[in-house]
Amino acid sequence: MRIIDRTRIATTSASFAALLAGSLGMAHAQDFDLDALIEAARAEPQLTVFDSTGKIKTMAEAFSAKYGIDAVGTKMKAPAQIEMFDREARAGNVQADVAIISDASAVIAQLIPTGAVTSWSPPDLADKIDPDYQNPLVVVASANLWTYNTELYDSCPVSNIWQLTESEWKGKVAMQDPLRNPGLTNWFNQLEMHHDDKVAAAYEAQYGKPLDSDAGSATKAWLKALGQNAPLLGSSDSAAAESVGAPGQSEGFMGLMASAKYRDNADSDYKLGLCDGIKPFVGFTSVNVGVIATGSDSPNAAKLFLHYAMTPEGIAPQNNDGKMSSNSDVGLPADEASGVGNVLDQVQNYRISSAADDWETRQDWQDFWLLNYSR
Repeated sequence: MRIIDRTRIATTSASFAALLAGSLGMAHAQDFDLDALIEAARAEPQLTVFDSTGKIKTMAEAFSAKYGIDAVGTKMKAPAQIEMFDREARAGNVQADVAIISDASAVIAQLIPTGAVTSWSPPDLADKIDPDYQNPLVVVASANLWTYNTELYDSCPVSNIWQLTESEWKGKVAMQDPLRNPGLTNWFNQLEMHHDDKVAAAYEAQYGKPLDSDAGSATKAWLKALGQNAPLLGSSDSAAAESVGAPGQSEGFMGLMASAKYRDNADSDYKLGLCDGIKPFVGFTSVNVGVIATGSDSPNAAKLFLHYAMTPEGIAPQNNDGKMSSNSDVGLPADEASGVGNVLDQVQNYRISSAADDWETRQDWQDFWLLNYSR
């Protein structure tokens, strides 16, 4: 494994912050004219918008209907978005306009420093968005939750993540493969950086003695034990949701999946339940950042779309899946399927200030997982 120079990372983070501070259109609220932006946007060519959820198509259609602007939404996974925006910028042939990307650390490390994309946050909403989430703009935070089968259990059968490393759950923890999902390595790094003491406390609460491990941290000790307990890895949350929630099972799985999968309870008669109370966290959030392609021929329409995405109306299709807007005026619907809104104080929240560190340590976490994972 590489030895990570945390001082260099801090310096790099400061450099990113300086780059971001010079980003496009950071006007003050009093200088922002939404009507003028709409008028300018209507004079521009078709807008192309990308996101990793199919809900972006619905959002683009509603945006077009509201403002009379031709917009097309396309579903594309984060790595493909990053590659496309980087390639088009290098070639000087910018076709895409807006991206909402679920891998914030890659955006901050790869796209913003090269100038491939530009950050913009609605000035008139500045007092409703946490300053840390404005540059780059965090459109939504997505919760990934520990989940159980409500048909098999009256309540969550696990109260502590260390239980998932025990023989009872060997081969029965379903989740995405950390080698294919950067959101998980981001989570590993943030858990160790900011909450390692809570992982150690959870161990002591479970076993009645302090953790004694040579793994280097409580987080690494837990991940090592989890990996050696042969979790069931898949390429998507859909696989985890099926393993955990499909009806008619005789033995249960635990799973880690996005809150959006809980809609399968209605769509597929799944039996997914949130593990309220599991220590130290019921799950974690990742953030999706909205950026504009530098050189877009529809810059005003791009800004207007990001503004729209920060409103209750604009983000509603994703909000219904438990994705949480960074606009403090936009809450979760009362009938949101997972119930994550009731346990927000138990969720490990993503700190975008550590995104550069997440990027720098990604390969190390992948190596660590690969070394300790047993099939």
